[in-house]
Amino acid sequence: MPTAQLADVADPSLVLLTVEEAARRLSVGRTTCFALVRSGELESVMVGRLRRIPADAIPAFANSLRIIRRSA
Repeated sequence: MPTAQLADVADPSLVLLTVEEAARRLSVGRTTCFALVRSGELESVMVGRLRRIPADAIPAFANSLRIIRRSA
């Protein structure tokens, strides 16, 4: 993985992530991440014409998976 991509994954100062950055943080593919956004499972916002994922939506999504798994 190029250094710039590693910096994106580890940079805690980013408030809004591209779908690709969010996918890397979740260790899923870009298509899967877009599907999560489309279904509403992963929060996203529009900034002009750009789709962005709030950085705090990543741990919130992971926690929701844990809660679902516990209740199943």
